Amino acid sequence: MKLPRTLQLDPSDTFVFERAATPGEWAVSGAFVFAPADPATLSHKARVALRSGFLGVDSLGWSTLVEVAEGCGDHVARLLADKLLTHFGAPDAATALAAAREEVAFAASLCDLPLGTVIAVQRTTTEAGLEERFRTLTPRGDQPAPVFAPVFALIETDEDPEPIDLSKLIGESS
Repeated sequence: MKLPRTLQLDPSDTFVFERAATPGEWAVSGAFVFAPADPATLSHKARVALRSGFLGVDSLGWSTLVEVAEGCGDHVARLLADKLLTHFGAPDAATALAAAREEVAFAASLCDLPLGTVIAVQRTTTEAGLEERFRTLTPRGDQPAPVFAPVFALIETDEDPEPIDLSKLIGESS
């Protein structure tokens, strides 16, 4: 199964986020972290994570970029379920695992791309909730992107995709 893995091309994540993800850890969108929050009440660094961060599953830190890699979805879901229980108030292990599996399935759906493809996210808040746009970046020429490549070695390749309505993915709350 292909899953997103955090990628650090330069040290900027350590400056822009309250906590940066460890390079190479499994990642999910992480939009659920902001579901109950009012963006106006967030710190500047939390707003940056809201706008452009992927959540590292192990560290609960943020990464601006992820790369498509081979992984084990069940393993990542179990790691995330543990975090949902210990850090996000999931009511029980079964509920946490079900939510984690949904989050990992969504993350995997972003990775129907060649291995090594780099993905960035842009989130905006609307009256309907959070909208996410994902963009892929590929190396210039025939060279694969090294883990610590300079940012200017990557070019944007996707057109502006339609925003994803997260409420349709997770269901509307009553």
